[in-house]
Amino acid sequence: MAAHAAVPARRRISTHGWGLPVTIGVLYGLWAPTVARQGGPVTLGQLWLGLISAAVLAVGIHTLHRHGRALRRELRAVAWGALSGIAVGFLFSLSGASILSSSGLGLAVAGLNAAGAFYAFYTHEDAVGRPAPY
Repeated sequence: MAAHAAVPARRRISTHGWGLPVTIGVLYGLWAPTVARQGGPVTLGQLWLGLISAAVLAVGIHTLHRHGRALRRELRAVAWGALSGIAVGFLFSLSGASILSSSGLGLAVAGLNAAGAFYAFYTHEDAVGRPAPY
C-alpha cells in the first residue's frame, strides 16, 4: 500500500510573538512624547518621536524574544539588560536631565535587569539552554 504524500503546508504569518512587544512599544511610544513635551502642546516632531521609539523598542523586544535562545545565557541576559537600560536612559534624557545622570540611570537599570535576567535563565534552564525538567 502506498503512503499518502503530504503536501507541504505554506507557512502562514503569525502574530503570536508580536502581542507583548507591540503592547510595550505602544505604551513606550505614548510615554516618550509625553515626557518630551513637558506640558506644552503636542508637535509633529513629538509624534514622530513616539512612533519611532515605539517601533524600535517593539522590534528589539521581539528580536531578543525570538532569537535570544541562540545566545548563551550570559550574553542573552546582557542583551536584555542593555535593551532595558537604553530604553530607560533615553526616556530620562528626554526630561532634560544631563547626559551623565541619564547614562548613570541607564547603566544602573541595565545592570539590575541583566542580573535578574541571568538569575531567571540560570534557574530555569539546564547547562545546554533547554528548559529545566522540574
